[in-house]
Amino acid sequence: MFEPTEQGKDLCIHTGVVLRGANTREDEVHSSGTLNIVEYSFGKCIEWKPIEVSVVSENQDQDPEWSLVDSHTRRTRTSSEGPDSLGRTRTVRILFSELKSFRIHHSGQQLIFMQQDGTTYVAFFQLSNAESFVNSLKGFVKFFRSKRDRSLYIIEDEVSNVLNKSFAELDLFQENTSDYVWKFVRNLHDRPYETTMEAFSKLTDIWNVPQPSVSVSSGEEYEVIGVSNASVLLSPIPPCPRGAPLSQEQWDKYKDSMGRITNPEAVKEIIFRGGISPSLRYEVWKFLLNYYPWDSTSIDRLELKKKKTDEYFIMKLQWRSMTPNQENNFSSYRDRKSLIEKDVNRTDRTHAYYSGDNNPHLAQLYDILMTYVMYNFDLGYVQGMSDLLSPILCLMDNEVDAFWCFVGFMDKVSTNFEMDQVGMKTQLSQIHHLLSVTEPQLANYLDRHDSGNMFFCFRWLLVLFKREFNAVDIMKLWEVLWTDLPCKNFHLLLCAAILDTEKAVLMENQYGFTEILKHINDLSQHIELPWTLSKAEGIYLQLISVAPHLTNNIRTIIGLEPINRSPEPCDMDISNGSIISPTNGESSSHQSESDGNVKFGDNEVSFERGLNLSYT
Repeated sequence: MFEPTEQGKDLCIHTGVVLRGANTREDEVHSSGTLNIVEYSFGKCIEWKPIEVSVVSENQDQDPEWSLVDSHTRRTRTSSEGPDSLGRTRTVRILFSELKSFRIHHSGQQLIFMQQDGTTYVAFFQLSNAESFVNSLKGFVKFFRSKRDRSLYIIEDEVSNVLNKSFAELDLFQENTSDYVWKFVRNLHDRPYETTMEAFSKLTDIWNVPQPSVSVSSGEEYEVIGVSNASVLLSPIPPCPRGAPLSQEQWDKYKDSMGRITNPEAVKEIIFRGGISPSLRYEVWKFLLNYYPWDSTSIDRLELKKKKTDEYFIMKLQWRSMTPNQENNFSSYRDRKSLIEKDVNRTDRTHAYYSGDNNPHLAQLYDILMTYVMYNFDLGYVQGMSDLLSPILCLMDNEVDAFWCFVGFMDKVSTNFEMDQVGMKTQLSQIHHLLSVTEPQLANYLDRHDSGNMFFCFRWLLVLFKREFNAVDIMKLWEVLWTDLPCKNFHLLLCAAILDTEKAVLMENQYGFTEILKHINDLSQHIELPWTLSKAEGIYLQLISVAPHLTNNIRTIIGLEPINRSPEPCDMDISNGSIISPTNGESSSHQSESDGNVKFGDNEVSFERGLNLSYT
């Protein structure tokens, strides 16, 4: 944003506001300032001006409200935000003409501004609340509340103003004109015939033209979807309350006198419902990650640990004893070693466990990853693996234990890192299948806006949401997912739940591929874990309730046995990631517009854009 040469006129001022851009680094200062509405000759704008600079303390980092302000996706800083070359914090301006929408969040303490290009700013109100600023905004810009998401407000553009005026002059509608016009515009693309007939029926009394009778579902209670050539009623997502974490008392209750876990399924059910008490994670994670068998005795586990310790150090010695000449003649090994060195030096360096120079835990992180190369040389090391190991080592604080837990974790997600990316493409396709049933409007919208390939979910899947949640939440999320309840693909339902929550923002802002990718990345550290887990379980129950009518694709995703029926349109050939045509069985790199499946083709550039695993 350019710096105006003129002095703007302050129309209203709100003090005690912290502003964070999506591209502000975690280790930069937080500035408290004023959030103003300012008028210039070139137009009105929202303007944030810093007052004082204060470094966030360790205690603030632990405060839930401060963590919301401190959350962001790391990207390159623009000229309109962050400290300048002299260390001063810049003024941030958002022209009304560039403002797309805004959202009130976190009980009215947060206001999230979204611009036309997808840039996001988060304002945290310390002395007042977001509602007070929105009330001030009403006098200067026209906006309306989304009916899909009551916390979201959409800025009206010139086209909508013209439509409002035209319909208002006709004086045809009893309901609020603005609401009706926007309902018409939003529905026209998805339901052209029904929407047009509904609108024209309003004119019947004036023009006395008989209209066809069309029954249109309100969509308030149930949504009609097409599955296997039949109509299925999806009931509303049921509430699924979360529970308390696994306690020491419960854990001891499920152990017999020899130390065996007598009812692993009951333990997993408790963990799925509420996670694990932090003090128990060191022990329980070893069972969840198949380091210890559930039916092993205490003596068995002591013997197993001794055996696994010896095995670990044998493999570690293999790479540590490799001579320079061996390395020079082993390019694959050399490349993996170089990549591990780079990634270790930038993994979670803001976390206290890995911060500072010459940190011994970084050396352990490096040693474990290098040893894993010797353990699984076919897979070796791929960027992102250090993200998965980091919380495990932090918790275990033991090289051997961390290694074998990491092995168990990689056994669950290793297909994410395979070079042909078939595993990733399959999962992206499955997310699209889920949306086609649970949120068909959103699935259609993504298809029309070059995002039906779901590439923007790539980072979520690759490192299992590691970049989307803070250190505390990611531990809870992972242990929930490791239970494989209620199905092994629960992480895909989690994706569907997040996208369901963001549906209104994506659709009502008319985001295209770039803006969708940017918005999804900006969700990092802003996703509420308990609510999302509850919604994901609710979606699962939604689907289970109509299980007999689901396609085999969906049944497989949610862990049900396929039903014998004729081949379904465009089932994915897992062997090469291509789409199989239902008519002749031939492989096609592209799909037809009508089959509703994911289009991959050769668009690997978009695939890489969706990855976005930059550390800085």
